[in-house]
Amino acid sequence: MITICNFFNFALFCNSIFFNQFILFHLNYFKLMENKVQLGTVFSEGFTNGMKNLPSLLGALVLWILTIWIPYVNVGTTIAILTLPILMSKGIVFSPLDIFNKKYYRFMGEFFLTSGLMFMGIMMGTFFFFIPGIVISIAWSLAIYLVLDKGLNASEAIRVSNKLTYGNKWTLFAVQLVLGIGFCIAFAIFCFIPFIGWLLNLCLFVVFMAVSLGCSSSIYGTLSKNVEEQN
Repeated sequence: MITICNFFNFALFCNSIFFNQFILFHLNYFKLMENKVQLGTVFSEGFTNGMKNLPSLLGALVLWILTIWIPYVNVGTTIAILTLPILMSKGIVFSPLDIFNKKYYRFMGEFFLTSGLMFMGIMMGTFFFFIPGIVISIAWSLAIYLVLDKGLNASEAIRVSNKLTYGNKWTLFAVQLVLGIGFCIAFAIFCFIPFIGWLLNLCLFVVFMAVSLGCSSSIYGTLSKNVEEQN
């Protein structure tokens, strides 16, 4: 009789553990679903943020070109240009002078370390018939942003980026594919326009860069909301 009672209690204990884990799993699942990247939202927010910051982006590019020959300064401004989606994801219009912010020099070492690790990982994946390299580049695409915005070190940023992009890789790939195809088609059309074709392509490049950064800001803004929870 005691054995039967003990077995019954053990069965209830196991069932309670299973039920708790089941509930916890689904709560985490639905929490992750709330942060899924939506293709339409990315393009909508990307275009809005890109056009809103287009004058600032032009000013930042001019300042970057004018200072690219200055040692040390050029490193900070380049890091700033590459990580503009961080500022854009906060819904603000950044100033062109933001590229001279001292914080970009503070994270210089982590930036180069993270970039080096990403490059080696992507190259190793590329050797296996390209596709693994593409997957890795998408999975780690948020790492640089996390270093500067959240203060993570290189390995933490790569790990967290891989978690944040999990389940969103196809959408992120689709964003890059649509932007790339759209740019190539428009570029080819403008090439056939005499006299002003080069000017149109120059404008196209600037708009494409603004929209691309805007889309990156939308993706980062959505996926980085629960970094602490994911970590």
